[in-house]
Amino acid sequence: MEIATKDALNPLKQDVKKGNLRYVSNVFPHKGYIWNYGAIPQTWEDPGHRDGDTGCCGDNDPIDICDIGSEVCSRGQVIQVKVLGTLALIDEGETDWKVLVINTEDPEAGQYNDIEDIRRLKPGYLEATLDWFRRYKVPDGKPENQFGFSGEFQSRDFAIKTVKDTHSFWKALICKKTDAGELSCMNTSMCDSPYYCSTSQAEAIVHSTDPYGDPEPIPSSADKWFYYEQP
Repeated sequence: MEIATKDALNPLKQDVKKGNLRYVSNVFPHKGYIWNYGAIPQTWEDPGHRDGDTGCCGDNDPIDICDIGSEVCSRGQVIQVKVLGTLALIDEGETDWKVLVINTEDPEAGQYNDIEDIRRLKPGYLEATLDWFRRYKVPDGKPENQFGFSGEFQSRDFAIKTVKDTHSFWKALICKKTDAGELSCMNTSMCDSPYYCSTSQAEAIVHSTDPYGDPEPIPSSADKWFYYEQP
């Protein structure tokens, strides 16, 4: 399940590659995702920006997150999180940051403040995360992924800077200072954006595309954390 960045209002739906629905393969010994996997709206990894650390341009998507909390989130669930660190995945030649976080409502959230807390309190979890991202596309016949920093996880401060940088790229995008290409930037929360639309306009779009009838109310702000899990 992905944020459909080319569709109006960017709904969550199953991704399609080359006309086929995409699924996440099991990669032994892992079964599907090993965290709550999601993204941070109002961020964008600019494909026109070459990252100084990875040497690769962005992947044209919101920044990805891996929530290590104990709750298994529902698809589309919105939660608040603490940023703990990041991994620089190089996915088919593109920079694809993976930010590790923990749900602030998790009973153990107070014990986690930086990447080394994960290493200390969850032995082997960072290694499993690195292994998962290295091999998760191999079942589809693709080679193993590569990483920046030789696969070393970066600190909380580094991760927060990365989130802020990708937010600034998104802000330039939503203000039409950067070419959006095929991306749909229509939104209901940024009144100063050339892509802004009213709630009634957004509801009309949802009504016209929802095969199940009345849509859920349009949220007043997209500045939240969205999570979705494998079906």
